[in-house]
Amino acid sequence: MNPATSRDLGLLKGPLLIFGGPYSNLSATTALRTVAEQRGIPPEYIICTGDLVAYCAEPDETVCLLRDWGIQIVMGNCEQSLANRAIDCGCGFETGSTCSALSTQWFRYADSKISEANRAWMGELPQGLIFSLAERRLAVVHGGVTQINRFLFASTLEEDKLSELNLLGPDIDGLIAGHCGIPFGQIVAGKAWLNAGVIGLPANDGTQDGWYLLIEAVGEQLKAHWHRLSYPAELTRKAMIEVGLTSGYAETILSGLWPSEDVLPVAEKRNRGKALNPQPIIF
Repeated sequence: MNPATSRDLGLLKGPLLIFGGPYSNLSATTALRTVAEQRGIPPEYIICTGDLVAYCAEPDETVCLLRDWGIQIVMGNCEQSLANRAIDCGCGFETGSTCSALSTQWFRYADSKISEANRAWMGELPQGLIFSLAERRLAVVHGGVTQINRFLFASTLEEDKLSELNLLGPDIDGLIAGHCGIPFGQIVAGKAWLNAGVIGLPANDGTQDGWYLLIEAVGEQLKAHWHRLSYPAELTRKAMIEVGLTSGYAETILSGLWPSEDVLPVAEKRNRGKALNPQPIIF
């Protein structure tokens, strides 16, 4: 993680709320802000792993809400692409794949709706965060440490995750990443690998829920535990249909199933439609 594009948040007290992928889903983002307020978690203890803008119908409104909220945000590939006026989302989809084809519609729509002020603000977001909590020091990125759009899933080889962790140096006790859209947590060579999941789309598990992660101190250790986010998904789908976003993701909002699984490894494909239940991790 390049120090020039990262930010050190110093010592945090927690508990922390971590989430990814608002994906232009204003209803889900509003619901999560309500959850944070009900739990009494202030904005400075809330971190988003990026991809604020993507599949859904209210990109500028969602970014404005997140900016007003005042939380910590890591740049995702979507923010990078919009800030740089790229021709596509930079998601890392293979050329000619269904995911790549489906992304064309929503990215063009998002690109046409983002204000110049929000586009410039996206370009100033850090590509990594570092912080300390209890006796642990953690880093946050969007995809991988050196590749913003790298897909790393629960089934990704441990050696691949270890190589990412090693890039951070020996003083880092764990990595929080996003991008892949599915929540999970693992211990890799004694260090934590955590993915909060996303709130803007279901996790391909046949439910309408998004996901977020809470991290809190338990003595000198940390406990990471995942939670479902329920919100009025029908409002999100209606907004998408009204603006013409009908390439498949509008149905995903209600079905909980992705219209394409090109990016998924075999193990994750086998879990399609199976309700997730990620177990807490203490490290």
